[in-house]
Amino acid sequence: MKNIITLLTLSIILVSCGNEPKVTKKLELLNTEKAALKKQIDSLSINLKLVETKIAKLDTTKRLAVVTIINPVEEEFKHFIEVQGTVKADKSVELHPEMSGTITRIFVKEGQRVSKGQTLAQMDASVINNNIAQLKTQVDLAKTTFERQERLWNQKIGSEIQYLQAKAQKEGLENNLNSLYSQANKMKIKAPFSGTVDEVFAKVGQLASPQTPFLRVVNLSKVYLETEITESFLADIKKGTEVDITFPSLNKNMTSKISQVGNFINPNNRSFKARVDINNKEGDLKANLLANIKINDFKANGIVIPSYTIQKDSKGDTFVYTIIKEDSKQKVAKTMITVGKEFNNQSYISEGLKASDVIIDKGAKLVQNNETVTVAQ
Repeated sequence: MKNIITLLTLSIILVSCGNEPKVTKKLELLNTEKAALKKQIDSLSINLKLVETKIAKLDTTKRLAVVTIINPVEEEFKHFIEVQGTVKADKSVELHPEMSGTITRIFVKEGQRVSKGQTLAQMDASVINNNIAQLKTQVDLAKTTFERQERLWNQKIGSEIQYLQAKAQKEGLENNLNSLYSQANKMKIKAPFSGTVDEVFAKVGQLASPQTPFLRVVNLSKVYLETEITESFLADIKKGTEVDITFPSLNKNMTSKISQVGNFINPNNRSFKARVDINNKEGDLKANLLANIKINDFKANGIVIPSYTIQKDSKGDTFVYTIIKEDSKQKVAKTMITVGKEFNNQSYISEGLKASDVIIDKGAKLVQNNETVTVAQ
């Protein structure tokens, strides 16, 4: 058995040694074929490059960048400052009683129209009224005494001192009575102007005092907007400056003008106040209503272009690419400009452009100065 295994092993070794030269020869043939193919590829690449170079020299139009163009617009340009404002009313007050007292009657309700001088509420004035009644009796007596003394004095009867004493007593009592009338009048709350009762804070039976508001009266026929503006715009905003106003809550727009510019800079936020008077004929503008205000701080006639066409170079200088014609070719020109103001994606160009210039629009980021391009129709 051992002899048979030995013979099989020797046979396998001999067969393996016999196949090795064949594998090596086949590998050499494949490597030779590979090297030949590589030489062909390299030769074809060189030829392809030569052909591409010749095509580029003969047919340059296929290499030109394609761009679109626009013309500058000569028109009125407006720049706006956008701020928020609040509706205020000159005739909007919280009324306070002049003297303390118990509220006995309230004659009006919230939402009621009232006239100037109309009595809105009454406080307890019984003590003052009693004093008035007593003093009126004394005034009547003093008046009668004075009239008699005056008649005697006119007839040269009696002394002058008696006449003067009677006169002084009458006038003193009359002054005291007027003072009581004035106090009694202060126990009433009256409307300072015609308007509407917006809110009643007090109730009948409560103790009213000068420190506590009694009710609010408003008249919104004429209102104004108050806004705060950063001090850096102080030189551009003056009385008469135009404004566009939007009330987002009401979806309402209107135009007006600055009616007053504040003379005080708030040290906390470095801003100043401005006022815009507006009419409120419809009565839909309420006190403390928010408004968006666009203030026209700059206005001029000149060249206006889209802001996205403007670029900056490495030096920080501003320019646009324009098109000039040279020998029937469209060439790119780097045109330096000065931007005056920018608003709502439009720029006012103070220097560098004319209305006859042609500006590259789309494709401006992909071209260079003096490059020949194709203009899309």
